[in-house]
Amino acid sequence: MNPWTLLVNLLGGTLSFLYDILPEYGISIILLTLLVGLVLFPLTYKQTKSMKAMQDIQPEVKQLQKELKGDREELNKQLMALYQERGVNPAAGCLPLLIQMPIWFALYRVLWQGSGVPDGSALKTTLDAANQALYTTDAAGKLTSTLQPGVDISSSQFSHVSFLGMNLLVRPSAAVSLDALIGSIPYILLIAVIIVAGFYQQVQTTRRRNDGNTNQEQNQQMQTMQRAMRFMPIIFGFISWNFVAGLGLYFATSNTFRVGQQAIILRTAANGTGLGSGLRLGRKSADPSGATPGDSSGDDPPDPGDDSGPSPNASKKRKRKKRK
Repeated sequence: MNPWTLLVNLLGGTLSFLYDILPEYGISIILLTLLVGLVLFPLTYKQTKSMKAMQDIQPEVKQLQKELKGDREELNKQLMALYQERGVNPAAGCLPLLIQMPIWFALYRVLWQGSGVPDGSALKTTLDAANQALYTTDAAGKLTSTLQPGVDISSSQFSHVSFLGMNLLVRPSAAVSLDALIGSIPYILLIAVIIVAGFYQQVQTTRRRNDGNTNQEQNQQMQTMQRAMRFMPIIFGFISWNFVAGLGLYFATSNTFRVGQQAIILRTAANGTGLGSGLRLGRKSADPSGATPGDSSGDDPPDPGDDSGPSPNASKKRKRKKRK
């Protein structure tokens, strides 16, 4: 059995098991989403920790950029050394997205076609009956994305695959219309939740320290990553608009759940306890005062002759400033 089939069967079997416990299709999708979120929590933690650490070291990045402005090669070398020392990975924000991509494609197969759901299970019977009533089939007998002409997607025969006024086997793009404006509201709200929760995830991890920095002063690599991530909620909204509402429910639940996860991680980081204490990684603090944990001499000025700075050039510049 190849990994793709194994993943589809795992998700389909888990969804069927949850449906047997509580025969509500929407609730089963939400529970499956929460299980996936818990399994992927180590990646979420690593992503949040790294993005928060990127924000915390911005004063040091700014100082390096100022001191090594004319030496691009040395600046890049010192930045990489700083990232390694502080346990920061600028690309960590994209890792969970890449890991989840196979899950999204597999879920689409499960939530629309019922792939991976065990034959003879209650969920398989429910999905097959609903899909046959909703969609046409091609010459090979497989479902197409075209709804049956004149089908009423909100009729009682689809109650087992409905949730909060949405038919979870139907695409929002096919369900939303001016002729059925009231029935379109749940689908519109679903897309709105996906986009808003996605943007708020980024707000949580990109709040800058109150150190007077401007966006122009931030690390160029950080800005590039943030610009790329800024479009992700819109992309997810577009995907959810054109795929079955069940997948949109997964995205909405996942985004909302991650908002809560990140809030906990960032709060414990701010308190210096629990999971967030790993943000410091046992290394020097990013306090602008220059004090390190356990150092009682944080109020003393730094030794201008100390050669532990970013580079010999930077040390010489500080010496010249002191003589002036």
